[in-house]
Amino acid sequence: MEQVIKIRRGLDIKLKGKAECAVSCIEPDLFAIQPTDFMGLTPRLIVNEGDTVKVGSPLFCDKRDERIRFTAPASGTVTEIRRGAKRLLQAVVIRSDQQFEPQEFEVGQMDKASLTQSLLETGLWPMIRQRPYSTVARPDDTPKAFFVSAFDTSPLAPDMDFLTEHFPESLQKGLEVLSILSNNKLHLCIHAEKTKSEVLRKAKNVVLHTFSGPHPSGNVGTQINKICPINKGDTVWYCGLPEVVNIGHFFRTGRLDFSRLYAVAGSGLLHPHYCKTKLGASIAALTDNNLKDSRQRIVSGNVLTGKAVTENEFIGFYHNMLSVIPEGDQRHEMLGWIWPGFKKFSVSHTFPSAFIPNTLQPTFDLDTNMHGEERAYVMTGEFEKVFPFDILPLQLIKACIVGDIELMENLGIYEVDPEDFALCEFIDTSKTDIQGIVRKGLEMLGKENQ
Repeated sequence: MEQVIKIRRGLDIKLKGKAECAVSCIEPDLFAIQPTDFMGLTPRLIVNEGDTVKVGSPLFCDKRDERIRFTAPASGTVTEIRRGAKRLLQAVVIRSDQQFEPQEFEVGQMDKASLTQSLLETGLWPMIRQRPYSTVARPDDTPKAFFVSAFDTSPLAPDMDFLTEHFPESLQKGLEVLSILSNNKLHLCIHAEKTKSEVLRKAKNVVLHTFSGPHPSGNVGTQINKICPINKGDTVWYCGLPEVVNIGHFFRTGRLDFSRLYAVAGSGLLHPHYCKTKLGASIAALTDNNLKDSRQRIVSGNVLTGKAVTENEFIGFYHNMLSVIPEGDQRHEMLGWIWPGFKKFSVSHTFPSAFIPNTLQPTFDLDTNMHGEERAYVMTGEFEKVFPFDILPLQLIKACIVGDIELMENLGIYEVDPEDFALCEFIDTSKTDIQGIVRKGLEMLGKENQ
C-alpha cells in the first residue's frame, strides 16, 4: 500500500470558470520571450530588430553564464525589442511565419554531460529551475535532488492528467532525461485522488510520492519541504510537467518543439477551455472574442501568484494557464454586510458559507476587489492555518521586512519562495504584499551569498 503524505494546513479556493476538456489549436502572429520572467537574470541581447530566426535560434543569454541561452519558440522575424525604464529589456517579440522551422541540433548521447550540453544549446535548459531563489539552475551545480510536481492545486488549475493524455511518450522520455541529470534522484509527486493517469502512476526512472490535501499541496516548495528539506548550502532543482514534455519531445524526436497546452479559465470568459499553441503566445490570441466584456483582469498564471497582463503582452515562460476574472472596481450592493452571504467566500467565518463542508462548497465568482486597503501589519495566529511548512511565517515575513539576514536564515528562508506565501497574502486582513516582501528578502540573501 502506497504511503500518502497528507497536507492538512492549506486552503482550496473554488472559482467559477474551470476550463472544459476541449482543445482549440491557435496559431498567433506574435510570440515573445520575456527576460522579466526569469529571477536574477541579467540578459545580453543577441539578435536585432529585423533578424530572421528559426525555432531554437538564440535571442539573448545570461551575462553571468553565456552558455545559458533563451531561444525563439517560433520561426519568423524579430519585429520588436521592448525595453522599459533605464532600457531594461522586457521582451523579444517575433512575428511568426507559421512554418515553425526548427534549427538543427544533435541529440547526443544519453549521459549527463551530453544532455546538459544539448539542453543549453537548444534553450531548453532555462526550463530547469533551482531552490533556493527560484532562478534558472546552474549547469555546474550538483543538486541534492530533482523534483517534478505532476498535479496543480491552485485555483482554476489545469488538469495535468489531461495534459498527459496528449503527450505520453514525450513525458516519459523527459522524465528519463531528468533522471540522468539528477543521478537517479528524480522525485515525481502525484495526488492521491486527482492523479488518475497510468503514465504518471507507473512512470519509470523516478521516485514516486503521493500527496493529499488542499492547496498548496501541489506546490513544489511544499513537496520539497516534506521530502527533502533545504538547508544552507543545499541546491534542489525542479521542473514543471509541461517543461518535462518539451524536453522529452526533443530527445525523443530530435526536433525542437515548444508546443504547450494552456488552460484559459475564469468567470470572465465566455468559454473557458484549453488552447494548444506555442510557448510565449500573445495574450490577444488566447483571449480573442472570448472576454465577457472589457472590465476583466487578465492574469498570466493563476490568480494567487500570476502576473496581471494586457492583451498586447505575452504569456509567461513558466505559466501553464491564463486566468480571467472580473475587475473589482464596480460598486457593491448597499449594506452588503447585512445579508447572510451564503454565496460569498469567507475564510474568517464572517459569512455562513465558511461553515459549509469543503466537499459541498459551491464555486465562487470572485473579483479583484481587496475590500479594504493596506493597514498596520498586526496579523497573528492566522497564517499558520494555511501555511503547511514547519516554519514560523509571520516571524519570517517580519525578518524580511527589516532585512535581518541572520534571522531570515534561522527561520528557514532557504526553503521558501514567494508562491509559498500566496495563501497568507490572500487571507491577510492587512492587505500586505507578502510575496513581494519575501522576494526582496530572497534577493537580498542572494546578493549576500554571491
